[in-house]
Amino acid sequence: MQRYFVEPMQFGDREVTIVGEDARHIGRVMRSKPGDKLIVSDGGSREVLAEITFIEPQQVTATIIEELTGSGEPWLQVTVAQSLPKGDKMETVIQKCTEIGAASFLPFLSERTVVQYDSKKEEKRLARWQKIAKEAAEQAHRSKIPVVELSVKWEELLAALPGYDLVCLCYEKEDGRQLRDVLKPFVTELTPDMKVNVAVVVGPEGGFTEAEVREAEAAGAVSVGLGRRILRTETAAMAALTCIMYESGEMGGD
Repeated sequence: MQRYFVEPMQFGDREVTIVGEDARHIGRVMRSKPGDKLIVSDGGSREVLAEITFIEPQQVTATIIEELTGSGEPWLQVTVAQSLPKGDKMETVIQKCTEIGAASFLPFLSERTVVQYDSKKEEKRLARWQKIAKEAAEQAHRSKIPVVELSVKWEELLAALPGYDLVCLCYEKEDGRQLRDVLKPFVTELTPDMKVNVAVVVGPEGGFTEAEVREAEAAGAVSVGLGRRILRTETAAMAALTCIMYESGEMGGD
């Protein structure tokens, strides 16, 4: 069943309206008609099953049938801090990690980042990334849309690390301490009713410098490996997040 996110103001007591691009998607792409059902969420406290009653090119009206209890959100809140990769790889990271369960994304610039950062294009790029997160959240039946933050410099990232309960920095030269070695004892002490924030920090195509690893560890990060194979930057983010979801029980882990 299709799922759509709307602003809280689009909810009424008995009806919900879907407007703009989502309304066009319902009518033109999905070819829905009155009587069809869909799930609508405000991305926060409300999620409903609704039946379409009226379709226009720019607006769809649906009658609320049932209030639902969202169950698509992991109890562990994970931020994927990703050094800006080349091309459209950041889009891949946002799309796939949203499906896996990321709570937010924090793009950053590090020493070996090869992308030429242009602050004038930041607003347009951020809007596209947030749209990708929204569509991926709908596809994965998430109850919330992950937030994509503005890109930050390395120093700003370091300053933010103490705010997390656990920070895992993925480092290809770390051959002793693996991600699971850190996750298993950490998760064992937690319960789903606890509000816990974890960050996964992934470097660019060229990896982190040794100096950056030392600086991150001084700020509270734990350097971890992801096995014996060298992963691409976009693969590392997905692999690390999947490990965290599994160890926290979100994918059948203990």
